[in-house]
Amino acid sequence: MKYKAPIRYMLAFVALCLAWQAGSLSLTRDVLPSPGETFALFLQALGSAAFWKDMGMSAWRLCLGLALATGVAFPAGLLLGHCRKADAIAAPLVFLTYPLPKVVLLPVFFTFLGLGDAPRIFLLALATGYQILVIVRGTALELAPSYRVSFRSMGGTPLQALRHVYIPAALPGLLTALKVACGTAVAVLFLAESFATRSGLGFRIMDAWGRGDATDMFVGILGISALGLALYGLCCLAERLFCPWRAP
Repeated sequence: MKYKAPIRYMLAFVALCLAWQAGSLSLTRDVLPSPGETFALFLQALGSAAFWKDMGMSAWRLCLGLALATGVAFPAGLLLGHCRKADAIAAPLVFLTYPLPKVVLLPVFFTFLGLGDAPRIFLLALATGYQILVIVRGTALELAPSYRVSFRSMGGTPLQALRHVYIPAALPGLLTALKVACGTAVAVLFLAESFATRSGLGFRIMDAWGRGDATDMFVGILGISALGLALYGLCCLAERLFCPWRAP
């Protein structure tokens, strides 16, 4: 039974490769290189210092943006979910600005923060922070009032309730939000690294596209996909460690 999940993933990977190969055969190599050729070049790139420099820069921006988003949005979500007055004031503002595509603000961030890493990290934090805030707030609102009443009746203080009730109850929502935010973060990272920089996997992809090197472009796509997959895997591992009752 325990081997069923890995087998399913292997079969899904094989199916993707077969579809990729079929697309490569129907198009020219300059448009869509074969998976075998791309994976061979990807393994070759793993031995390149330049590739790891781009990978490291992208990973650093991604992790710092998500850390900033979590550090701000998680406490804010708890506050809105457990404080009616704060929620009444802030929730309308949150939901009015939530649908705004945050990536359109990149030129604004470049204008005010310069062309360094700060605007890219801030954009990542803003785009993913909203998702974390909304999901954590919803999780906090779903907490049954009986838990608060029972803990208070046992003499628990507000700080103890935060530590032993509110935060543990919100952890599943946080980890779900982080898993959702992984895809958003990688997409925003690619866009943020496509302009005014000469480092990162997003720059590598666009540079290869500009040179007409489709194979190198797909190597960059594999790299940024691996980065997103690794991040998603870490979130799943954290869920197993901190929320074992949710693990299948």
